[in-house]
Amino acid sequence: MYEQRIEIRWRDLDSSRHVNNAVYLTYLEEARTGWLAEALGSAADLHDFVLVRVAIDYRRELTLADKAVVASCLLERLGSSSITTAEALRTEAGELAAEAECVVVAWDQEAGSSRPLTDAERTALS
Repeated sequence: MYEQRIEIRWRDLDSSRHVNNAVYLTYLEEARTGWLAEALGSAADLHDFVLVRVAIDYRRELTLADKAVVASCLLERLGSSSITTAEALRTEAGELAAEAECVVVAWDQEAGSSRPLTDAERTALS
């Protein structure tokens, strides 16, 4: 499991003074991108992957008082061209703030469509 600590910033808050729901998605994206970069190594072009689905359950509000969130990303399933991840946001004390399932596909920039995962990508992600 990949984990990344992310500081909660003043700009992340909405008018109710809690972290805006859309910012939760940004936190998850930061962890997912970090996980992909770490798993695939320096040879990977992260622009060759696109997010196609997010299902998120919000469990707890986050505020500036929480100071930081710990975002995690874990491989759930490898498809022929897709990667399904289980992701979560927790306070530093371990309280669950959100959990999500995301699907990312390998992307062929020139064709503008998904492509099969390469053997090297499968090996790196497994």
